Amino acid sequence: MGVLIYGTNSHYDFDDRTLAHLKAAIGNKLRRQESFYLEWTKEPADGGGRVSLWIASAVPLQFVFTQAEPRINHDWVSALLDTSYTPGGMVVVPEPAAAATPPAQTQVDRK
Repeated sequence: MGVLIYGTNSHYDFDDRTLAHLKAAIGNKLRRQESFYLEWTKEPADGGGRVSLWIASAVPLQFVFTQAEPRINHDWVSALLDTSYTPGGMVVVPEPAAAATPPAQTQVDRK
């Protein structure tokens, strides 16, 4: 389980895979000097409800992982970025299903 640390003492738990994709999407926005809301729904085991953070480059931000960073699904990063341009801000959406992989190309031996 990874942790997003925002400001001086706010800690939010995310699984490492979700956190890695948030890092990519948030980094993309902050590189462009774009502030935005980040919102997600809390699990019922964590008390339920929603969390909304105003993400701005002036606030310290850390991503702490417990495992090696996973391979990034660019479709998921794009989906997160797409939500960031709505009035509600970036919403932590589920990872989209992997696109169908084209069949492997076979090489023809040209002797």
